Amino acid sequence: MLAMTDHRMHTPDIAGAGDPDPDAELVRRAASGDMRAFEALYRSHVGRVHGAMRRLCGGAEARAQELTQDAFVRAWEKLAGFRFESRFGTWLYRLAINVALMDLRSRRGAEDQESPFDETTSSAAAPVARLGEHRIDLERAVAKLPPRARAVLVLHDIEGWTHEEIGVELGMAIGTSKAQLHRARGLLRRTFGESA
Repeated sequence: MLAMTDHRMHTPDIAGAGDPDPDAELVRRAASGDMRAFEALYRSHVGRVHGAMRRLCGGAEARAQELTQDAFVRAWEKLAGFRFESRFGTWLYRLAINVALMDLRSRRGAEDQESPFDETTSSAAAPVARLGEHRIDLERAVAKLPPRARAVLVLHDIEGWTHEEIGVELGMAIGTSKAQLHRARGLLRRTFGESA
């Protein structure tokens, strides 16, 4: 099985349970209409949000940028309702993931028209970069997965979501989520020539 870097950002970070939220004062000011405070929050969190959008979009940079902007617009609109029950960064990240998932759900019909994952054609069109004998550009391979399989893989293996949470957010049965994860891992294994 492929080893993926574990960036589990899903576990709620309850404010007050540990260190105080470093963004708390900026959030208060931004919620009162202070655009400079919101710009500071944007600069502080845009990299992480954009990275998640890029992974969920399969590396489609223009789409990732558009969804990143959509996520921050939604955050601005909902900021007055932020209750400090978690850190702002955790709340924003979850909101951003939900923006990407809503986009994926809205494109459900179009995904049938996308070309299926084919390691022979994908390697000819955009060769998987190898850095030495054992390092492979996993991100590029994940980007070539079918959209729903990619979303399940990213949410489960990278973001740490459960199949139950994925099922709710993507509108699929838990068994379907598990099947999509199995499919995504199998496609990646075949791409890298690893045994199951």
